[in-house]
Amino acid sequence: MKDKTSEGMDTDSDVYRTLLESTRAIPWKIDWQTMQFAYIGPQIEALLGWSQDSWVSVEDWAQRMHPEDRDKVVNFCVSQSRAGTDHEADYRALTADGRYVWIRDVVHVVRNEDGEVQALVGFMFDISERKKTEQELVRLQKELEELSFKDGLTGLANRRMFDSVLSLEWSNARRNHQPLSLILLDIDYFKQYNDCYGHLQGDDCLMRVARILESAATRARDFIARFGGEEFVLILPETDAQAAEKVAQRCRTLILDAGIPHESSESLPFLTASLGVSTIIPSHGDEPGEFVDEVDRLLYKAKQEGRNRVESLV
Repeated sequence: MKDKTSEGMDTDSDVYRTLLESTRAIPWKIDWQTMQFAYIGPQIEALLGWSQDSWVSVEDWAQRMHPEDRDKVVNFCVSQSRAGTDHEADYRALTADGRYVWIRDVVHVVRNEDGEVQALVGFMFDISERKKTEQELVRLQKELEELSFKDGLTGLANRRMFDSVLSLEWSNARRNHQPLSLILLDIDYFKQYNDCYGHLQGDDCLMRVARILESAATRARDFIARFGGEEFVLILPETDAQAAEKVAQRCRTLILDAGIPHESSESLPFLTASLGVSTIIPSHGDEPGEFVDEVDRLLYKAKQEGRNRVESLV
């Protein structure tokens, strides 16, 4: 016959187990010497579909883990446990019907009086919804970053992206002693175009010009951006002055040949553009901002000289 003390302990044990098994967290215990499950909560079957008695050893735990997660998580948990360090691990657990559920294991290391690891106890939590939210936030963040470098109207890169790419190509050109060319393009009499046809038609015009410029730059590293307003810019890495001049002339010709009506133009009854182009092999004393200013001055000269022309130093 049990005494009152042992009866009380049994009652306490039953209470603790009832509390544990009534939560959504899944309690478990592993004997460190045998690497066998001493206990795992019955909630495991509802979550993963595997029966409670099928969790015999840590091998069952490891084999029911996504192959991409297995080595990393197992090695981490073993090393932390050996060191006697409490830890957490996130991984994808295989369900009995072949799906994967995101699990977070929270592990406490139990030591004996000699300080040796005796057991691991912990809880499994279903964090699938949290992971879905995290992944969606990552996707949205990536989309936001992409949008922050893209012009919303034309779909081309924007000024911010231009600054980043120019800085990168500038460093490459200086390091490899290669020519770097830049073209600035401005649509002629664009204010008058908007006044004549309206801003919606003006937006359509900008989008058409963007597509024309994309067809003019044929190499993978050629970079096109909307510089601002009706201005566009092309970065041509490893392109000498003569080749850059040809690209600029091709841009000008393609825009003219598109035959976009422009009744308010003071030069031709079709849309035209003025371009400035220059080439540099950057040295340590040169600055990209000064180079852009130089090309901008050439663009201004092209407009002053009558528009629908390319101005360069060639």
